[in-house]
Amino acid sequence: MRFFLRTRRFKICMGVIALVIAGAVAINIIGGIFSPGSSIMGVIISPFQDMATGFSNAINDFGKKFTEGNALLLENQELKEELDTLRKNAADLDSIKRENEFFREYLEIKDKNPDFTFCDARLISVDKDDSYRNFIINKGSATGISQYDPVIIGNSLVGYVSQVGLTTSKVTTILSPEITLGANDSRTGDAGILTGTADYAAEKKVKLYNLARSCNVVVGDTIVTSGEGLFPEGFLIGSVDTIKNDTYTSSLYATVTPFVDFDEIRNVMVITHFDGQGVLGAKESE
Repeated sequence: MRFFLRTRRFKICMGVIALVIAGAVAINIIGGIFSPGSSIMGVIISPFQDMATGFSNAINDFGKKFTEGNALLLENQELKEELDTLRKNAADLDSIKRENEFFREYLEIKDKNPDFTFCDARLISVDKDDSYRNFIINKGSATGISQYDPVIIGNSLVGYVSQVGLTTSKVTTILSPEITLGANDSRTGDAGILTGTADYAAEKKVKLYNLARSCNVVVGDTIVTSGEGLFPEGFLIGSVDTIKNDTYTSSLYATVTPFVDFDEIRNVMVITHFDGQGVLGAKESE
């Protein structure tokens, strides 16, 4: 609206209105000089008086609409600001709700494992061309994070911290062949060794091998960490998809789909300490 008030068209309109008003005033003055009963001047002035009255009413209507329009614009602006405030408040509430749900899971884990210490972190960078879905988080040694610290989402294992800076760290996921860990079938207790491979990483799967031929693992079973060395016991890894014969040994192996969706990771928790941490990891890193 304020841009229209500065245009040439608006100035011309206002000039025409001013002339009409001036003409109406002049006609009223002339009409006041001559008697309304004068037939000649009545005939001459009457049409102009009607026209002036019409213009006057139009101007009044325009002024009224202009004033109402400004009031409506102000009201709409206030409503928009109120709506923006409500939307922001709703977004803040959603964010708080997500954070509460995020931390509630870890409070439950902490209750069951009082020896655990945690550091929450946020994903800040990921290489889209990395088939193992490794990523960078916004926490490092300044907040107590060390190499090989386990990384989890809820009760599910993501991987471990492979490189540590002062304020950032690199997380290597269980899809990577760099990680090898003991794992058990939660239903049967059958033990195996879990690792990532280049082939399975493309399918977002991992390999559970060295299973005894007499094992009772079946498709759909849940695989968890065995608690040896780098990772605490009982964290969820994934679900068994297939069971196959190993052509090079007398054992079986299974493909496992992790419970974590590595493409949807936003926030994680790093376990910076747990009883027995790194006993086996120290040997593996040598």
